Formats: sequence, structure tokens, C-alpha cells
Amino acid sequence: MLKRLRRYRPMLTLECAVIASGAGNGIAIVAIPWLVLERTGQPMAAGIVGAATALPLLLSSLLSGSLVDIFGKRRISMLSDIMSSLSVISIPLVDQFLGLDLPLIVTLVALGAIFDPAGATAREAMVPEAAESAGWTLERMNGFHEAAWGLAYMIGPGLGGLLIALFDASTTLWATSLCFLVSTALISTIKLPNVGKPSRAARPENVWSGALDGIKFVWSDRTLRAMLLVSMALVAIYMPMEGVLLPVVFQGKDAPHLLGGLIMAISGGGVAGSLLYGAIGARFSRYRTFVFSVAMASIGVFGIALLPSYALLLLAAVCSGFFWGPVGPMVNIATQTRTPPSHRGRVLGVMLSGQYAAGPMGYLLAGPAIQWLGINRAFLLFGASLLVVAAIVPFLSGLRRLDLPGPYEAQIVATELRPPASEGIG
Repeated sequence: MLKRLRRYRPMLTLECAVIASGAGNGIAIVAIPWLVLERTGQPMAAGIVGAATALPLLLSSLLSGSLVDIFGKRRISMLSDIMSSLSVISIPLVDQFLGLDLPLIVTLVALGAIFDPAGATAREAMVPEAAESAGWTLERMNGFHEAAWGLAYMIGPGLGGLLIALFDASTTLWATSLCFLVSTALISTIKLPNVGKPSRAARPENVWSGALDGIKFVWSDRTLRAMLLVSMALVAIYMPMEGVLLPVVFQGKDAPHLLGGLIMAISGGGVAGSLLYGAIGARFSRYRTFVFSVAMASIGVFGIALLPSYALLLLAAVCSGFFWGPVGPMVNIATQTRTPPSHRGRVLGVMLSGQYAAGPMGYLLAGPAIQWLGINRAFLLFGASLLVVAAIVPFLSGLRRLDLPGPYEAQIVATELRPPASEGIG
């Protein structure tokens, strides 16, 4: 029993850190738009704040992958969480001593956006080593990993809504800062192969050359390129719905707890879908599973866009989250099996940079859409756009290669079949 616990400990520690960091971001997803709406009363302002993170997220996520490959996964994860914690603390502190207006909120949120991608990239890059330590397949490990993210975003928004109701949006951000510090402490204890500083031969010359290597690698691989473009389109449409449109709906009802509950329902469905994929996903075609999951999730989101009764909203939220569940693990597996281990950080940085930049770009459209069309029609426009993307996905030839073994898949599968690696490495 103790031997099994030692075998699973690195994997469980990593996923607990993912939950802690993700929960902190989940609290912020509810608290920051709510804070903006409290201070300005303008939906467009919430969109502006979201869009203001686009450039910092794009640059930092591109460079973060190179930093991971230069300085090591564990070190960059810890540093990122510490800096994220400090940046989040600055918002309530400035609010208390100086008072917040829209330009200050935009500045502080953009500053905080600089640090988050590095931590996410570093933790994502540890997943194959964690799978090897636990003796798990990639499907099982990535399903569990995405379930941890889903659990985090189920806990975080619900807790955020509760704390806003008990205190206020500004005070709630202290909880986000604490979550990042918990993640830092957990990551500091992880001992796995290849999480420390890489050898000089494996490192890129500098962060810029590493980022360029990552861009070239992703764009030259038809499958990764298709995955990146689809992920960007999905995120650009969905994130404004969750980060701007839904807060506008529930802020008008003065019901932060209902907003938190709805996002929790989406995340809860995602947890179930990810775990189910981890358990049985290896039995099915990756291509067909990906196409079916995107289509069904988009239909579920369109159900949310119809803004039915709250009970039906919850049902649509659970269904959409459930079918989103397998999408993340499949993107992860495609990246892991098609990327050499020495380049994993910079390739993940590119994949994440597209997603991080896409959401804020969508935020730019959300505010004007609400003002020009009204909240109901704006929701329908975004929901219908998601259905269009889902209809295009089956025709992307690069995705059909998902069922072909990646160049590094045999190597990873071989490590899964070996005895677990020693915990003392790295």
C-alpha cells in the first residue's frame, strides 16, 4: 500500500497543484468581471478588461514555453504562481488605498496576465512524467489531468460567487492569491524525471529562438496546426460567453451565486466527461471522438445561449461541460505524442498562447455586441458561431491524422510499461 502511494504521490501532488492554481483563476473569472461591472456599470468595460489581457497573454505564453525548456518545469511553475499571487493581491490593495477606476483595473489585470501562462505550461509539461511515475496510459492521465482542471473551475467560480455575496468582489481576490501560494508549496515537493533544469544541449539558445522553434514546429505539423486553429476558434467564441455575457445576465439580477452555480455545472460536466474519456477513451477513434465531442458541446452551449429557465440552463451547462471533457485530453495527447521531450515546453507554449490570446480577442466583440444587439441576441450570435465552427471541424484533414501514432507515441507508451521511475530524480 505504501509503495503504491509513493508511486502515485508525484501525480497526485501535481494535480492538487493544478486544482489549487485553477481554483484561484476560477475565483478571478467571477470576481474581476463583477468588480468591473460594480465600478462602471458598463458591459463594454468588462469586455475591455478581458481584451486588455490579449497582448500580455500572447507574448508571455509564447515565451513561457522557452523559459520552461531553459530553467525547468518545477522552477518556472513555482515562480509563476508566486508572481501571480503578488499581482492579484495588488488589486484589493490598490482598491483599499487609492480606489479603482477602469484604467487601473485594466493595468493590474494585464500585469497579472503576464505570469499565469508560464505556470500552466510548466505543469502541463510534467504530465507525461507523472503518467510514467504512476504507470498510467496517456488517455487515463490526460483525462485525470483535465478533470483536475474542471474540478478547479467547479470549485473556484462557486467559491467566488459565495465570497462576493458575503464580502465584495475586491476582497474576494485575496482568496485567489492564497490559492496560488498553495500551488507553489505543492509543486516545490514534486520529484520526477526531467522537471529540474535541462542539460545545456537540450535548451534553446534564448527565449526568442525557443519561441520561434515552437511556432515553426507547430505550423509544420498538420495535426497540431489544425488543433491550434480549432482551439483558438472555440476559445474565442466561448470565453466571452462565460467571462462577459453570463456576468452581465446575472449581475442584472444581482445573483452572483447563480452565476457561480452555472459555471460550476459546466465544470462538473467537464470533470465527468474527462474522467470517462480517461477510463474508456483508448477504445475509440480519437478523430471521431474529437469531432463528436466538439459538435455535442457546441449544441449544449447553444442551449445556454437561448437563456431558458435556470433549471434548463443548468442542464445545458452540464451537457456542454460533459462533451467538452474529452477535447482537452485529446489536444494534450496530440501535443505530447508529436513533440520531442526536449521541445515540449516551447510547443506547449505556442499551443497555449493561441488559446490565451483568442479569448481576449473574443472579449473585444462581446461588449459592442451587447450594446448593439442586446444581451439575448448577442448570446444567440455567439452560440450560433460556435455551431458553425463545429460544422467545419470534420472537414479539417489534419485532424484525421489523430488516429495515426504520433512520432513519439511509441516512446511514451514504452515508458508507461516500464517500472515506475525513482522519485528522487529532478
